[in-house]
Amino acid sequence: MTDVLVTGGSGYIGSYCVLALLNAGYAVRTTVRDLAREPQVRAMLKADSGAQLTFVRADLQNDEGWAEAVAGCDHVLHVASPTLTQVPRDDDEMVRPAIDGTLRVLRAAREAGVRRVVMTSAIGAIAYGHPPRDTPFTEQDWTNVDADIAPYQKSKTLAERAAWDFVNGEGRGLELATVNPTAVLGPVLGPDYSPSLNSIASMLDGSAPALLKFATGYVDVRDVASLHLLAMTEPAAAGERFIATAGHSLWQRDIAAILRARLGERAAKVPTREMPLVVARGLAKVNPQMGALRLLLGRNLDATSAKAERLLGWKARPIEDTIVETAESLLALRES
Repeated sequence: MTDVLVTGGSGYIGSYCVLALLNAGYAVRTTVRDLAREPQVRAMLKADSGAQLTFVRADLQNDEGWAEAVAGCDHVLHVASPTLTQVPRDDDEMVRPAIDGTLRVLRAAREAGVRRVVMTSAIGAIAYGHPPRDTPFTEQDWTNVDADIAPYQKSKTLAERAAWDFVNGEGRGLELATVNPTAVLGPVLGPDYSPSLNSIASMLDGSAPALLKFATGYVDVRDVASLHLLAMTEPAAAGERFIATAGHSLWQRDIAAILRARLGERAAKVPTREMPLVVARGLAKVNPQMGALRLLLGRNLDATSAKAERLLGWKARPIEDTIVETAESLLALRES
């Protein structure tokens, strides 16, 4: 008997959700697009073939395999998200697969009699397309998809809205909760890790010539996983969104200062100066990597996890410790 399906168990958040479930005693099934990856994922998770973990082939862009994936499961953690290998030519290239994949999982879950789906959304579905503000974003906020926002944030917003519309209109009793993490950090399990960690990696290896001026929330991947489990099991979580963030937002200069103070010589390449906004905005027009951050420059996207703390008793660990553990794991990976 499989208790929980985790979609995308090979991904950064998905792998930590699988580990948290296994550690809590659940039998877990996870989806991969290619079953040939099973040995690699098991090695990453340090889960032998005797662990309460099974793999099934399913792709968010195809109906095949989803009925088998959800069969017999009480709960689904829908963590997987369609990925593109290049910048999309238009928004629909990212938006349409995100919506279709989400609805594919929800329909299969409903037909299989799943009790509750916990969907991994993002702060990108909450905090973008708004005028500057002094108060933290909450779960009451939604990203304005009619504003100038990136395709990723648009896809996360419209996929989450589609999920709520489906459950409220066609769910037939299926429960839904969403977890909306800010930028996710934490120890890496292997070379494939969250894009959020790239900013730490580029500071450590000196490839970032200067610090960019923007602030956002950060959260430990292990705390994101624990919030998924609470959202899965707590009665109060049904029908709710939960922001996952640790304390208040941090500017890049704050992160750099933490790295230098805690890592000493190992942080020797971490930049000390902040790039002027006018220069950063100019580079963002011609540099694809910088372009992804264009709408963040000069902004402070603070958010609060007060709701998760109040309703579910969730508590994030100090983000300073997470930043240091992230850096240490990246340095160890580089040296291995």
